[in-house]
Amino acid sequence: MMKAIRVNQYGDADVLQSADIAAPEPQPGEARVQIEASGVNYIDTYQRSGLYKVPLPFILGQEAAGVVDAVGADVTEVKPGDRVAYASAMGAYAEYAIVPAWRLVPVPEGVSAQQAAAVMVQGMTAHYLACDTFPLKPGDTALVHAAAGGVGLLLVQIAKARGARVIGTVSTEDKATLARQMGADDVILYTETDFESVVKQLTENKGVDVVYDSVGKTTFDKSLNCLRPRGYIVLYGASSGPVPPLDPQVLNAKGSLFLTRPMLAHYTANRAELLLRANALFDWMRAGKLSVRIDRTFPLAQAAEAHRALQSRATKGKILLIP
Repeated sequence: MMKAIRVNQYGDADVLQSADIAAPEPQPGEARVQIEASGVNYIDTYQRSGLYKVPLPFILGQEAAGVVDAVGADVTEVKPGDRVAYASAMGAYAEYAIVPAWRLVPVPEGVSAQQAAAVMVQGMTAHYLACDTFPLKPGDTALVHAAAGGVGLLLVQIAKARGARVIGTVSTEDKATLARQMGADDVILYTETDFESVVKQLTENKGVDVVYDSVGKTTFDKSLNCLRPRGYIVLYGASSGPVPPLDPQVLNAKGSLFLTRPMLAHYTANRAELLLRANALFDWMRAGKLSVRIDRTFPLAQAAEAHRALQSRATKGKILLIP
């Protein structure tokens, strides 16, 4: 038997309840991971609420690190005893999880299970955003919303490492300080000033090359206005709610803009790409070039409290569940 957080109906954080269920057995091509730390991400709240439909009932969570406990037939990627981490496989809010073996990434010495769990979704998201969706280069200027959030803090660091100028938006002075510590060149408190006006001042009305927007509904329209002609808006989340339907003609009118709505699964579609992103993150972490901030940890049974903390927008960095 094992403890797991199962969703039996869509709703607010109160629907997250601990349950005792049978530990799953790996099938061919799968491995069972004894979980040491599970990541809490905004997509978990979307699935819990029903904004993103997952067939009920289900065990929440897409990201964890731990030790391989058992493997099914035809598994060549890992063996029992291996330290591993993964993303994009459901069932991480539990003591054990079944994961396709190809999705398991070896965790090197010098990287703890908590650190590994903290970067699999948010770190690889920051990596593909800055390195592939809009590949930043020296001289580029990027606007990063939620610059002190889990993805934001990592994205700021990677963007700076690639030579870009980074303008971040945050909600509090504490978060502004943190974003600056991670390398942001300019930080805007959107709760006190109009970020669109400030961005235009900072860029001498030229606009930024790219906006990385995880906030969605409340920032999207002004984000479009912050772009240079032929600039990119990369909408990768919706913490304030989904963006309403958009007339594509708006992109033309505002300067032949580009809009993309990426997701991690499409940027880790095969093992080679998955390992490339994860290993780059682990290498930077071991070399002291990437700081991973874990804001809070919660016992697995307090998953509902973890969700409330995340959705309060008060966190600065990663939230983890510890079985």
